[in-house]
Amino acid sequence: MGIEVAVAGASGYAGGELLRLLTCHPGMTLGPLTASSHVGDTVTALHPNLPQLAGRRFEPTEAQRLAQADLVFFALPHGQSAAMAAQLPASVKVVDLGADFRLADPAAWQRFYGGEHAGRWTTGLPELPGARGQITGASRVAVPGCFATAAILALAPLVAAGLVEPSDIVIVAASGTSGAGRTPKPNLLGAEVMGAVSAYQVGGVHRHTPEIEQALSEALSRAVPIAVPAATAADSPGVPTQVAPAAPAAGARVRVSFTPTIAPMSRGILATCTARLADGGASSRGAAAGRGSAQAGAGGAAGMTGACGADGATGWLRAELERAYAGQPFVHVLPAGTWPTTAATAGSNAVHLQAAADTRTGRAVVVAALDNLGKGAAGQAIQNANLMTGQAETAGLSAQGVSP
Repeated sequence: MGIEVAVAGASGYAGGELLRLLTCHPGMTLGPLTASSHVGDTVTALHPNLPQLAGRRFEPTEAQRLAQADLVFFALPHGQSAAMAAQLPASVKVVDLGADFRLADPAAWQRFYGGEHAGRWTTGLPELPGARGQITGASRVAVPGCFATAAILALAPLVAAGLVEPSDIVIVAASGTSGAGRTPKPNLLGAEVMGAVSAYQVGGVHRHTPEIEQALSEALSRAVPIAVPAATAADSPGVPTQVAPAAPAAGARVRVSFTPTIAPMSRGILATCTARLADGGASSRGAAAGRGSAQAGAGGAAGMTGACGADGATGWLRAELERAYAGQPFVHVLPAGTWPTTAATAGSNAVHLQAAADTRTGRAVVVAALDNLGKGAAGQAIQNANLMTGQAETAGLSAQGVSP
């Protein structure tokens, strides 16, 4: 029969995507499917795309019932997972799609969410260095938010390699309307959304901001060797070398300005992430070069671009992303000149990335596309559950989008 899994919050969009993917999973079987306001309704009344579940009904969300499964997915509103998790025995593994256990800093939780801080679980982003081992050994995993997943995967390798300044990061990202959940809202009516793109939660108040800063701060603390182009390897002309990036400048902190927008599409995330190029690439030429923040900016970037031009600077960024995600089944750095689109990742667990150096302004630009219900929620949750239960990481998931 395989591993029995329960889905708490199965009536929502993320819950419905979990059901769609799990019905085709080779090693998992669906156990309890619970909801709140739709208790007693048939699954197909809310998810008519799932005829395989005809006859199944939503049950009340009760810990005793959920505990009958081997693993539980929480697709609950923010703030509801902690209380339910506390009632489950330690033998039941849990993957939480909500925010309750994402943040380590109680002050950040209080500022962006309010209420009691429940603590932090293992972060469920397998593509980050060392994450797979942590997830495999965990019984409780918190899946990052959809915007956060896109931004972290776009920027973490460049921050860790010292190629960008962590204190000057700007992200503007568009989301499909399903990211706002299933609860009816006037601003999400078809007449309001179709033909319009609108910003919301502007001014650094979006709840995914602290997630992004937390992950990039952890990336900043890691030293990742990077390849230096032969033309800049003064010690061995013509021979590519591997050197460690310089340590971050004393007191260096990650600061992110994040502006989300809603686009007239049902699903998808397109995140345009920019950061000031580091001090002319000095950090990538060896620790002795240093990484003084006073040299940052368009003038500092001239060192990087002066050595190899705009194409060369772009090549450094792309090369680091390719190195970081080599062999990853779901993260793809697109061929040079090809830019990500949400349509290409729809229905999949894939992330598409592309990078360029804007040498006139001295900024790195990375664009990421993913499906907010796939890699941004349900797909990533199943990817983590696969690791937690000893199955193939890709089981039940696809990197191929649905197009057109």
